[in-house]
Amino acid sequence: MPYRRLPNTDTARIRAMKTALEKSKDLPPQKLAYSARNIVRIQRFLPLFENSIQLQRQSVNTRSTRGREYNESLRKARIYLTHFVRVMNMAIFRGELPPETRAFYGLATNDPSVPPLVTENDIITWGKRIIDGEEQRIRRGGSPITNPTIAVVKVRYQSFVEQCNYHKVLVKKTLDYVERTADMRKEADEIILELWNEIEEAHKHLEEDARRHECEGYGIVYFFRKNELKK
Repeated sequence: MPYRRLPNTDTARIRAMKTALEKSKDLPPQKLAYSARNIVRIQRFLPLFENSIQLQRQSVNTRSTRGREYNESLRKARIYLTHFVRVMNMAIFRGELPPETRAFYGLATNDPSVPPLVTENDIITWGKRIIDGEEQRIRRGGSPITNPTIAVVKVRYQSFVEQCNYHKVLVKKTLDYVERTADMRKEADEIILELWNEIEEAHKHLEEDARRHECEGYGIVYFFRKNELKK
């Protein structure tokens, strides 16, 4: 005996509800195999469900596109900050700047290594320290480090911070849409289950083949087991 299978994709869920709804346009309410309550329920729910899915897809696509911009701004901020520290260290090695210069940037005076710039937080934290430190050093009469200047570094840093903030907004928005769609998916499954139960109940007096044929006209999907397939 074939068995029915509830939809397991959003496309299939929408198709199941639309098929049942189309049936209600062809038959008067008293001849429908399901209640007027479910007609109203589908009419209310279906547009909201489709809209939620569309918004989720748009958000995912936007996040993917803007994600590339975010990664590029992160890469450039890391490069410019790294290069600035290396140029500063080279000036110390040449004797043009004293080792104490490193203290302006929150670095150990005897450590010529570049600070960790691996994560997003690393770049935000160290970027601010380096920019603030160089600006303070210049205000105290120090010669600006060039190639790159701190002004150029600051442009790359601020661009990254802006992209970072926008990226977080997109991530939150996408997660909100995903959660909302997941909640609506549960309601869709409840609607379809109740709908299909009503349809099968209305046709239970028919012979198996006729019953299956009528129910399939309302959108119910049946599957045959391997040993039931006709050879």
